[in-house]
Amino acid sequence: MDLDAVADELYGLRPEEFVAARDRRALEARKAGDQALAKEIGALRRPSLAAWAGNLLVRRRREEVEPLLGLGEELRRAHRELDGPQLRKLARRQSEVIGALGRQARRLAAEAGHPVGEGVQREVEETLRAVLADPEAARAWAAGRLVKPLGSTFGYPEVDEGVLQRRPAAPAPTGSKRHAEGEKSAVRGTKSGGGTEGKRGRAVDRGDELARRRRLADARGAARDAERELRAREAEAEAAGREAEEDRDRVAEVEGRVGELRAALRNAEEELRQARAEERYARERVRQCDRAVREARRRAEAATARAERLAAGAGGT
Repeated sequence: MDLDAVADELYGLRPEEFVAARDRRALEARKAGDQALAKEIGALRRPSLAAWAGNLLVRRRREEVEPLLGLGEELRRAHRELDGPQLRKLARRQSEVIGALGRQARRLAAEAGHPVGEGVQREVEETLRAVLADPEAARAWAAGRLVKPLGSTFGYPEVDEGVLQRRPAAPAPTGSKRHAEGEKSAVRGTKSGGGTEGKRGRAVDRGDELARRRRLADARGAARDAERELRAREAEAEAAGREAEEDRDRVAEVEGRVGELRAALRNAEEELRQARAEERYARERVRQCDRAVREARRRAEAATARAERLAAGAGGT
């Protein structure tokens, strides 16, 4: 028995079966004399429903893990390279894949005898988004031993919405084209009532527009940061609540076992008292029987001696 094998077994069970199986394995390790392994097994945490359903995908649909991880690599590369067209394409594919796998996790949970609701499905889908966004999250999920769903602590770096709308710049004009465009620009400048002043005005307008866009981008970035922080704190609070609930369940379970053991101990002590009383009674009976045997032996010896004397007297006569 080793920790890896035990963990692989436990996280393949339904959540309600986890604690009893874990404690049984820890007890086996203690009986085998491996206290360190017993402690490690006892520290394993029961998975939440959403984590268990996410693990089911890895364990029951292993053939779909690698394609999903490959999609995650493509998405991360597109984000790094700010490839707008590729991001749009992969975003659509991401939405389709996550939705399909979320529904599949829900079906697998039902087939495993533990149906889950839409809330759990959403948590599974949030885990899959984290898997696509972060290689560390992908490795954690691929092991099939999640304790709680992955959430907003994993994510893509934010990209300005303008990137998704950006188009490749037109090639710079050369030769006669540059000359012709120069003439057109001069004509436009003349019509606008002064080329230099018109250009300066347009430059000021462009500067104001760029400044406005930067402020807008900064405000959106701050809003996204605040939203991520909120989701992170909500996820932490939810995880803490789940862990507290698991601890309460475990305390109740252990208290139940302690009560059963105490009742068994009381029964055993009562049986011990009865056995000792019966032993004392049996010893007293033995002593009484010994005394009766000795008394009967004396009477038998006396009767024999008397009979012998009478026989001897009769013979002399």
